[in-house]
Amino acid sequence: MKILSATLAGKRMVAVGDHGVILLSDDNGVTFRQAKSVPVSSTLTSVTFSDPQRGWAVGHWGAIIRTTDGGENWTLQRSDTKADQPLFSVYFRNSTEGWAVGLWSLMLHTTDGGATWSKLTLSPPGAKKLDRNLYSIFGDRHDNLFIACEQGSIARSTDGGQTWNFVDTGYTGSFWTGLALQDGTLLVAGLRGTVYRSTDGGDTWVRSRTMVRSSVTDMVQMPDMSVIAVGLDGAFSFSKDDGVSFAGKQRTDRTALTAVVDGHDGRIVLFSANGPASP
Repeated sequence: MKILSATLAGKRMVAVGDHGVILLSDDNGVTFRQAKSVPVSSTLTSVTFSDPQRGWAVGHWGAIIRTTDGGENWTLQRSDTKADQPLFSVYFRNSTEGWAVGLWSLMLHTTDGGATWSKLTLSPPGAKKLDRNLYSIFGDRHDNLFIACEQGSIARSTDGGQTWNFVDTGYTGSFWTGLALQDGTLLVAGLRGTVYRSTDGGDTWVRSRTMVRSSVTDMVQMPDMSVIAVGLDGAFSFSKDDGVSFAGKQRTDRTALTAVVDGHDGRIVLFSANGPASP
């Protein structure tokens, strides 16, 4: 059971993955159970909550589903079975406004909690077609928005999502995940263990020093301000200097780690291509 994304909904942990599976844990990741009602059987790639009760998950066939009871029951808000244009990431800045991004520059925006979604067009300068995959959308404490993309680029909005521009990091590979740290530092990571860092709101990016060369799938900042990065081939890295450098290792089982969550007691909860994983 491959898990692709996980997050916290108050004290509850919510994870999503293949075949529309949604797992819930109320004991900080020690045990999991399945959600009561999920309206899709296609792969879910990303999940987010605006508060302990209201959350959204997205996935293949452009599916967007919503919960208002902490993940127990979900309803379908959107899908497009005519074209399998998957959504890779979803982010809500509050309970009403959110964005979902995915394949071939697909971006959707809602201002009514997902009751309706409008399609936006993001095209990098010089692009001949909308072929840039948008992998991970995230926001910072100033309501700026960022999207980790293909070809070493970052899409950025500094006006609440009204306009977007693409920032070239100097890297040519794909970024799969991104994170805004509490001090405002921005991190994006992806292929071959690559991590880039910005301390000026995304204007300029510098490559971090990393030890592990397996692709990074997810990152989280812990209560002690350290940053944990996980990835393929059992890659596990950590930074104690706000992402300037990462020390790391590979798990002996080499299981593909796909998501990491900061548990309420400061423990690290891991997810993998085989479901929840032991630290």
